[in-house]
Amino acid sequence: MAKSRGENGPRAPAAEGSLSGTRESLAPGPDAAAADELSSLGSDSEANGFAERRIDKFGFIVGSQGAEGAPCPLLHRLEEVPLEVLRQRESKWLDMLNNWDKWMAKKHKKIRLRCQKGIPPSLRGRAWQYLSGGKVKLQQNPGKFDELDMSPGDPKWLDVIERDLHRQFPFHEMFVSRGGHGQQDLFRVLKAYTLYRPEEGYCQAQAPIAAVLLMHMPAEQAFWCLVQICEKYLPGYYSEKLEAIQLDGEILFSLLQKVSPVAHKHLSRQKIDPLLYMTEWFMCAFARTLPWSSVLRVWDMFFCEGVKIIFRVGLVLLKHALGSPEKLKACQGQYETIEQLRSLSPKIMQEAFLVQEVVELPVTERQIEREHLIQLRRWQETRGELQCCSPPRLHGAKAIMEAEPGPWPTLQPSPSIRLPPDALLPGSKGKPKPPRQSQKEKEQWKQAKASGQLDKPPIPSQAKVAAAAGDACPPQDVPLKDPAHQDPALQDSAPQDSAHHRSQDSVHHHSQESLTSQESEDTYL
Repeated sequence: MAKSRGENGPRAPAAEGSLSGTRESLAPGPDAAAADELSSLGSDSEANGFAERRIDKFGFIVGSQGAEGAPCPLLHRLEEVPLEVLRQRESKWLDMLNNWDKWMAKKHKKIRLRCQKGIPPSLRGRAWQYLSGGKVKLQQNPGKFDELDMSPGDPKWLDVIERDLHRQFPFHEMFVSRGGHGQQDLFRVLKAYTLYRPEEGYCQAQAPIAAVLLMHMPAEQAFWCLVQICEKYLPGYYSEKLEAIQLDGEILFSLLQKVSPVAHKHLSRQKIDPLLYMTEWFMCAFARTLPWSSVLRVWDMFFCEGVKIIFRVGLVLLKHALGSPEKLKACQGQYETIEQLRSLSPKIMQEAFLVQEVVELPVTERQIEREHLIQLRRWQETRGELQCCSPPRLHGAKAIMEAEPGPWPTLQPSPSIRLPPDALLPGSKGKPKPPRQSQKEKEQWKQAKASGQLDKPPIPSQAKVAAAAGDACPPQDVPLKDPAHQDPALQDSAPQDSAHHRSQDSVHHHSQESLTSQESEDTYL
């Protein structure tokens, strides 16, 4: 793949040294509490001569962005959310993360809506791990990343990776210093992936993806999220022939005809191949195109809903950049059109506007998959079979979880405290009372007594006796017998024996419920 064009600001000056340098700590600078938007400078920034600069809330050096021809992450600040609302969202997300399987199984739509509103910054990294399934992969492969990290790696990939490190967000505090902690972790993650998938190796577009992940989580977690992106969300994107991205370019162009016929007609007339404008968009998930606040919101939705978000963002940008005759007046040729798409209007990239347009755009997974089959058939007719046999694409967190469920077992009652049969639970007063008779049972008893068929009170059902003892469901190892089929001599004593037996079971059952509740509270976040 040719080297991508856009970068966040001019390249950082290459300093002498290698990645074998010492790892530096992020010591707070003197301006740590200067303002809400500003944080302290890390030692990487100080080591590279930026000690006098300030760092914004995203980790970028203030005043270093906005170079000509480069996207400006700070062009539009993160939409300010009231502190009270932010704290409420954090509380809701903590509850979801603590009960992730249940939420994904029963309330996935609610998760999707909350991702569209934006994940709280304090929980974004953790939420991305759960949404992508990276958390599950890490638990299923303990020690795997350390094993790959300790391996020497293929020299042909190591040289290429090392040459690309200083190009990834050179004015972010993590990556500003050559040999600093950010570049070292980025090197480790990319090298580990070449060992994990040696047949795929390394693609330059993976570097900004891994760098964004490292801004939000440690190296090991970032590695497994990168694996999920490459294998589940965007399979085949980073293969040698880039066949998957070429197919998706044709899919994007076909969908554009329905979303914006004006833009589609213009691009067709100019004979502009989709690869000329969408390759970096899709392969880097807009990380090197949009303002940084918009990047984060797009990634929140991308991890939840899958590649359809990437398609929607691309369609929105094309629609608003080329979708009207007025905007096409400045795009008379191929060069002007490509420049228009490379220098997009700040208005259409603004966080609130872009997210709203993306959410409302009616492009579904079904449409994408249907168009994929059409384009795949055309590819096979004109070029033959695909050389890269990538796994099928999974559309978001729900599909990934259903295809690869987590290893967490459902909590089962397993009491470790055994109470004697006649022991009472704390707070209970005496033995459990027998159940009250319903009005219907009373009437039946009166009729039976009046007819002389019954001279004793009716026998409550065993299930109700058990319910009175605190257990609505009879134990599975004690089969119930219909009183009508019992020995008549035993029917009189059945209620008392049954009630006594089930009162004992209820004690154990309450103990089990109590312990299960405690286990649920102690579940790891």
